[in-house]
Amino acid sequence: MTPTDRPRLAVRSPGDLVAAVPYLLGFHPADSVVVVALRGRRVVFAARGDLPEPGADPRPAARHLAQVVARQGTESATVIGYGPAARVTGAVDAVGEALDASGLVVLDALRVTDGRWWSYLCTEPECCPPDGTPYDPASSEVSAAAVFAGQVALPDRAALIAQVSPFDGPVRVAMRRATTRARRRMMDLIEESAETVLVGGRTVQSAGVAALRDAFRRQRRGERLGDDQVAWLTVLLTQLPVRDHAWERTDGRDADISLWTDVLRRAEPELIAAPGSLLAFAAWRAGQGALAAVALERVLAAHPDYSLALLLDDMLRRGLPPSELDGWPAITSPEVIRRRPRRPGRPRRSSRQAEP
Repeated sequence: MTPTDRPRLAVRSPGDLVAAVPYLLGFHPADSVVVVALRGRRVVFAARGDLPEPGADPRPAARHLAQVVARQGTESATVIGYGPAARVTGAVDAVGEALDASGLVVLDALRVTDGRWWSYLCTEPECCPPDGTPYDPASSEVSAAAVFAGQVALPDRAALIAQVSPFDGPVRVAMRRATTRARRRMMDLIEESAETVLVGGRTVQSAGVAALRDAFRRQRRGERLGDDQVAWLTVLLTQLPVRDHAWERTDGRDADISLWTDVLRRAEPELIAAPGSLLAFAAWRAGQGALAAVALERVLAAHPDYSLALLLDDMLRRGLPPSELDGWPAITSPEVIRRRPRRPGRPRRSSRQAEP
């Protein structure tokens, strides 16, 4: 789903709105129902869900989508279904009814298929011909303005998933060896420690703080971490005090997203839970909910009980906007976020994107 702080795009027609949706979501939707919500005349949120399977009742998913949109304090919305009429019409109708029941004004309901759009609400053949209205995203002024502003729309959701997929081949071999060295280093650190409580004690935590400080500094200077640095970081992040220290220092900056994406993709499968959750948090803070969703999907597929991932997944599914948190999280227990005052001069963020 998606409130947005991106550069403003002038949307003057249904065709313009259809052209804008991929840039609101970050990818071109297919077999989807999308709700674009407004506050006044400004688009502030976009939410996407899969079309229901043939024969399935679309109403439960429609109610959930409407609840998430209504939670954003929006006033009106347009519903857009992507796919054949047999699958789209029932889903769009159900979402429209759920939005209406939530008190939102439904401005239009559209279907998009094979380069054409149809309106379910407009019956005037002059503006909404029965055979649909063709549109070309490549020649749209909205698309051109979005590209000029640096916005990206990936070809599909699969391309987004690929951005968090593990590296294979020589990279995987090198990381497997580096992780073996990192595990030995951890054992040496524990054995040399004079702490009474070794694992999670101050020696391990100090090593984690130092590794994180170095990683953030290198990333913000545009330097990619070496294999041993990434492996050491993934091993240290298995310790909750180290993970929480990283969480407290992760925001929605591009450098944070880049760091945790790289670490997630290079981490050994049994060590992806922390970096994947940290990537999801950074992406959510930046309003990139679709990226946060695919990162969490990968984590929870491998580690279904990882509590931070479950917490973030619940926040994302409920459509909690990042603006609900002022400043970085303050950790009172491993999985609790509480509000804290913003740092001076730090602008308040609003969310751009999440998926139910």
